[in-house]
Amino acid sequence: MKAVIAVPATLALVYRAYSHNSLTPLGIVTAALTAAAHAVHPWNLPFVLLCVFFLAGTRVTKIKANVKAGLTLHSQGSTGGEGPRTHVQVLANSLMGSILTLLHAYQLSARRDAAVINKEVPDGSFCYRWGGDLLVLGVIANYAAVCADTFSSELGILSRTPPRLITSFSLRRVPPGTNGGVTLWGLFAGFLGSVIIVTSALLFLPFCGEDTKGNVGGGKSWTTGQKVTLACALSLWGALGSLLDSLLGGWFQRSVRDVRSGKIVEGEGGSRVLTSLSGTEPYKRQDMKVNASTATKASILHGEGENAVESRTDPSQVVVGDSSKDPYDPKDKHRISHFGDRKPTRVTESGFDLLDNNDVNFLMAFTMSVGAVVIAGWYWHVPLRDILKV
Repeated sequence: MKAVIAVPATLALVYRAYSHNSLTPLGIVTAALTAAAHAVHPWNLPFVLLCVFFLAGTRVTKIKANVKAGLTLHSQGSTGGEGPRTHVQVLANSLMGSILTLLHAYQLSARRDAAVINKEVPDGSFCYRWGGDLLVLGVIANYAAVCADTFSSELGILSRTPPRLITSFSLRRVPPGTNGGVTLWGLFAGFLGSVIIVTSALLFLPFCGEDTKGNVGGGKSWTTGQKVTLACALSLWGALGSLLDSLLGGWFQRSVRDVRSGKIVEGEGGSRVLTSLSGTEPYKRQDMKVNASTATKASILHGEGENAVESRTDPSQVVVGDSSKDPYDPKDKHRISHFGDRKPTRVTESGFDLLDNNDVNFLMAFTMSVGAVVIAGWYWHVPLRDILKV
């Protein structure tokens, strides 16, 4: 990509992320480096896909943000909703795209150098042919999948019907925001996000045509049927990425529910959320009572240091907490982390605590990118050993 376009575009993205508080400071730095990795590719395609994903993802995040904030809780005690994305979240969505982009840029560079030496194509301009470079499909599949996942998460939570846990045999209902919870509206939103990325790819992918015949890397002109096949396959594959993310999240990522409000607790920057107690057996209410036969007085110290004095009070007069307060009130920041009966206030709703949200996102992106390369190689009869072939 030409520097005269890449540099101003990257600066514009950085400014937008800063002005809209879309990314943390370290997230902005990581996004700038990611944009640079995409800009070194001679085609505009990778950089365009990154920009479309960032702009579309941040846009759907803002849709009814106040409503979404009230559907979940933050792990720090505030309302939920998506805050500024961290550098880890940026890498989870774009690292595979960056790696594949750099690999294909190297492939094109080596092919161009060989063509110049052989005096075949002085300018080294290459197009994309049917059955061509598989790495390109990996880049498109990566952003189709992560965009589908973002759309599914940010818009699916607004569904009027409660989500169903996809990893449950009974497809039981779960609170909005539960990992593995899906709705029909969320699945449709994921497909929409995938279509947006694939449409952008078709507009900027340099398809081979009549004017490229005979050039190194050239080939026959694409037919309408071939373009439709590519578009449909990539759109469906990207939509399946959101479904795979739900499966991975439902199995390997623990969802924590706040007992008071019944809402899912979200971790900072996609990190893990701890439950109130490590054990599952709650304490009984009688364990909290004072045995009058063994303890008839309570000692309370007043003052500090040498001036501290001890006063003795009848334990029956000691008030633990304010009985007039609602223990289920999530707005009470001074509440204790359990009820009077010592039952935990945060319990596991679903999933095993093996991965956090960022781990799941990267695993999904990796699987969909590599899977697209493997399936395309099988369909086009291209051996995988020829992926980096010049």
